[in-house]
Amino acid sequence: MNNLYNLLQKIKKRPAMYLGRNSIFSLQAFLDGYYFARREIGINLTEEEVEFQNFLQWIRHRFNVETGQLWSSIILFHSADEKSAVDRFFTLFEEFNQQHKNQEIEKIDQVVT
Repeated sequence: MNNLYNLLQKIKKRPAMYLGRNSIFSLQAFLDGYYFARREIGINLTEEEVEFQNFLQWIRHRFNVETGQLWSSIILFHSADEKSAVDRFFTLFEEFNQQHKNQEIEKIDQVVT
């Protein structure tokens, strides 16, 4: 797998194939395992993986949550069930990613002007 965001797109298309069942907690466990495996074999995080780690803080801010809950629990709380929470994850992730890209463009524009 060459990058995390490509992996997430594959999971979005066929969540049950990667997660076993279409569950937000299965997605959380899958991604935790992904990060754990990389740490265990000594692979440094890519820029995307570091960026994705900001997703939890973004979710907390987005839903105005100040507790130590996992992003999966926050998303589930604001969803009808685990399946819709997985769908909501991908919608929120796209929003998070777009905001990050917009911030990067703004930084470049500030440097240029």
